Amino acid sequence: MCAKSLFDSFVIFAEMRTGSNFLEENLNAVPGVICHGEAFNPHFVGHKDKDRMLGVTRQDRDRDPGLLLDAMRRVGEGAALSGFRFFHDHDPRVLDRVLADRRCAKVVLTRNPADSYVSRKIAGETGQWRLTDMKHARTAKVRFDAGEFAAYLSTIQGFQLHLLRALQISGQTAFYIGYDDIADLDVLNGLLRFLGVEGRLTAVSAKLKKQNPQPLSDKLTNFSEMQAALSGLDLLDLSRSPNFEPRRGPAVPGYVAAPDSGLIYMPIRGGPVARTQAWLAALDGQGVAALRRDFTQKTLRQWKRQHPGHRSFTVVSHPLTRAHCAFCTHILSTGADSFPAIRETLRTSYGVALPAGDPGPDWDAAAHRAAFLGFLRFLKGNLGGQTGIRVDPSWATQGSILQGMGQVMAPDMVVRAEHLGPELAVLAALVGKTAPAAPAAPGSDGPVPLAAIHDAEIEAAARDAYQRDYMSFGYRDWAD
Repeated sequence: MCAKSLFDSFVIFAEMRTGSNFLEENLNAVPGVICHGEAFNPHFVGHKDKDRMLGVTRQDRDRDPGLLLDAMRRVGEGAALSGFRFFHDHDPRVLDRVLADRRCAKVVLTRNPADSYVSRKIAGETGQWRLTDMKHARTAKVRFDAGEFAAYLSTIQGFQLHLLRALQISGQTAFYIGYDDIADLDVLNGLLRFLGVEGRLTAVSAKLKKQNPQPLSDKLTNFSEMQAALSGLDLLDLSRSPNFEPRRGPAVPGYVAAPDSGLIYMPIRGGPVARTQAWLAALDGQGVAALRRDFTQKTLRQWKRQHPGHRSFTVVSHPLTRAHCAFCTHILSTGADSFPAIRETLRTSYGVALPAGDPGPDWDAAAHRAAFLGFLRFLKGNLGGQTGIRVDPSWATQGSILQGMGQVMAPDMVVRAEHLGPELAVLAALVGKTAPAAPAAPGSDGPVPLAAIHDAEIEAAARDAYQRDYMSFGYRDWAD
């Protein structure tokens, strides 16, 4: 092993039928490299029917996978680079450990998922998972199952995205190699150079043979059905809307619990927060001052233990209603809740037609509509990462806020503001309480009500800015 190598171990991230056995065969032909197979396969240790490796039994490994990781590293100390193959369904405790280890080189092996899916089905049919001579080859035609393939593809893509994100946030990179590249001597030697070993291959291993070299059309009993099914799959995720909105934290200090009952509210700013808090306090016949606040993750866990059968909830609002609330509260007004610096920047740099001060008596529906429309257009760029202004929680997408909450606790129920009373009553019943009446909605939603300015252009601008929230929560046009 090269003395200046950045790595003292390696892991090959792969899946069944991606050529990982062939890659391992080639690596093990190089002095100074040892690949220990599927060391953390839940059904065996390293290779089929093996239950011990390097003095570590399968039972010991399952109790503490670190024992085998450490044993493999000791084997590699000084003289060799030691590694193993890891699939998505192997021991997840190992995944977190090796992804965090910068001294562990990451190799990502991939194959066309349709090919690997069909190859796996054929191997399952014939019972042949390795081939060393074509005279022993077993063949079979299999049936393509569209639902099964979609589930398989989702699992594989999800694992690959998990790897990618873990490498990105830790500032690491991996050596990516495709199924067809394993037979390329130059690529294999490039991998060895990446690993930092001095040895090189002079020829690709000839021990293992490709099992099913025929085209997919010759391997399937329903190739035309496969073609039709794949044409309906968005394999490149072309319909996905890129999301450049900053990821949000769980905002635990903002959670609010009932004074006595096991009900906790996870507020989304811009929604009916004050009304919901008033209802939560009234649930136990008390005022809002009695609500439990200022949680930390530790005190939140304590609260949960103290309230068996607890329920958590949040309240989402129509995106246009919420945007108008944020506009009137923080942008149009110059009062205590306003954002003066952002207000001035919107007025001077983003062309939002705001008055210099608070709206006066001449502020009419036309002026209000023009300013709000400008704000909605700003929101589209702001949420898309195109401005230097922060994405405030008051107008951040509700989907991103819910994702942030999920880092600590997903709400048991997502209440719609438009059905606040009936849905809160369901929550009260779940914790064995009689629901108080929901506080009435405020009589005014700004100096000019949204109903007075709403039209198709306002709705379209809101949809442009909040496309994800409209889709995620099933909202129709505001007028509906």
